Amino acid sequence: MPRQGLLRLVCNSLKAPASFHLSPSSFTSTISRTTGFAPRRNLSIGTGSSSDLFEYTSGRWIYNDCLRRAERRLVFDVEGLSQLAAESVGRSPADVVKISKLAEGGANRIFLITLQDDFQMIARIPYPVTIPKYYAVASEVATMESLRSSGLPVPEVYGYSPTPDNAAKTEYIFMEFMKGVKLSDVWMELGEPDVASVLSQVVQLETKMMSLSFPAGGSIYYSHDLEKMPGVLTIPLKDERFCVGPDTRLPMWFGRRSQLDIDRGPYRNPQEVLSAAAVKEVAYLEKFGRPLLPFNRWRRFAYQFQPQSPSAHIDNLRRYLLMAPSIVPKDPALNRFCLRHPDLQQSNIIVHWSPDSGWQVVSLLDWQHASVLPLFLVAGVPQRLQNYNDPVSQSMTPPSLPENIDELEEDDRAAAMDVHHRRLAYYHYVWNTAHYNEPHYNAAIDPTRVLRRRLFNHAGYPWEGETLELKVALIEATQRWAELTDGGSSCPVVFDSDDVRETMDVNEVQAQMDSTFELWQDMVGAGPEGWVHTEHYEAAVARCKQVKEDVLAKCTSDEERAEILEHWPWDDMDEGDYS
Repeated sequence: MPRQGLLRLVCNSLKAPASFHLSPSSFTSTISRTTGFAPRRNLSIGTGSSSDLFEYTSGRWIYNDCLRRAERRLVFDVEGLSQLAAESVGRSPADVVKISKLAEGGANRIFLITLQDDFQMIARIPYPVTIPKYYAVASEVATMESLRSSGLPVPEVYGYSPTPDNAAKTEYIFMEFMKGVKLSDVWMELGEPDVASVLSQVVQLETKMMSLSFPAGGSIYYSHDLEKMPGVLTIPLKDERFCVGPDTRLPMWFGRRSQLDIDRGPYRNPQEVLSAAAVKEVAYLEKFGRPLLPFNRWRRFAYQFQPQSPSAHIDNLRRYLLMAPSIVPKDPALNRFCLRHPDLQQSNIIVHWSPDSGWQVVSLLDWQHASVLPLFLVAGVPQRLQNYNDPVSQSMTPPSLPENIDELEEDDRAAAMDVHHRRLAYYHYVWNTAHYNEPHYNAAIDPTRVLRRRLFNHAGYPWEGETLELKVALIEATQRWAELTDGGSSCPVVFDSDDVRETMDVNEVQAQMDSTFELWQDMVGAGPEGWVHTEHYEAAVARCKQVKEDVLAKCTSDEERAEILEHWPWDDMDEGDYS
């Protein structure tokens, strides 16, 4: 069977039968709510045993489950944490009566600490795998406090340590426990008036945040935290307690990239921002690069299961660096440095309801890895409010339910309501942005914004055995060069027509594989890296095993069978070479 035949075989086998469908996951950890704390002197571990505080228990992974859980296992001194928490709010350690695990996110474990008199506070502890540890903790704290001082509703920080050199033997942040509920907990229950009201509030807060002025790009820190780091450059803010320092975005530090002596900011202008991540990746590949198969195993079919040389990616990174100075927008308003929430989604928004004022936004959570960047690189609809390829949303037509909504079967009605809700979210976010935040709206509708952002992202992402996405973006940039540069100089990069055709052919195959794989992941309720809710784990693993057996049974040669066994996307794999 030719390679395209094997591709079709796998694609067809990934179509799950109607009887097998797990509820799609939001890929955010379930929050356990602890109520009715009785004040007492003995410290209580709310999860049943102290070891539960150290382990990841919110989900499992279909593949590399042991590795993912080990990355998130952290043993710390519970009594030490209790002592430090009490001291951070001027209380005695004897006042702490309960520590409960509240939530587990992608990079941190969240604990609810209850003291006598029912005072509650949050402890946020990064996983061992979270990077860059010192900078991530120090920057998140300073970002929150800087925003609070500007009137933004973020939790008050009571205390923190960006190093494990303390009684708790771990990095931590102690902060205010915000009363209310996560917007994600009530989001699907909200009618249009409430959706419109909440998103109007969110956009107005975002407008206030994005209007803050910064002298440079990078991440925000307390000046005294970076004074402890020799050789680190900083640029002070008007409030001299704070400064702009190294960029904490994950691609700048992933794996062995943290060992590189490179420029991670502060960035004095947009040209430095565009170049830094690509320069970082070239330095990494020149020092550590070796031929690799694509990390995403379903994308290996298109390369005949052959390792790809890092030299091709280095070539494309250098092409990007030739282009970078010319793709900075001519409009100075688009180049202004500003701060935006790094992950604005419903689970990071706390709301409270009252009969008098309805749903009110009371806090914005999770500022880890926030960066100050030019407006043209941060503009756009937040990922969780996007509604890609929907003609009603893209035309900004006011959403409405089907006229026959009450006549539909239950499943069809639920699907129609889901589509309507997504359209409402997109419509009211964009409408309010146009109304309250004109600079952001103008940047978001710039026809070249998406291409600039793709170039920037793909040049900065860690190389994982494939250069296709960057090359496709570079080819599009050459084709739209006059539009991209507003009629500037001629494009410094040229691609051969045969090379372009071959690249686009591979891109078409990969798009098919991505679409099929994404559909399958949704069917089993799997999130990034194969994450599933714990109650779905056994069923998801069983389905993966069944599909693999079906594919192997259809193989017509030992070669095909060997390829499936070696590259099956949902088996454990060694990730060491990709760091």
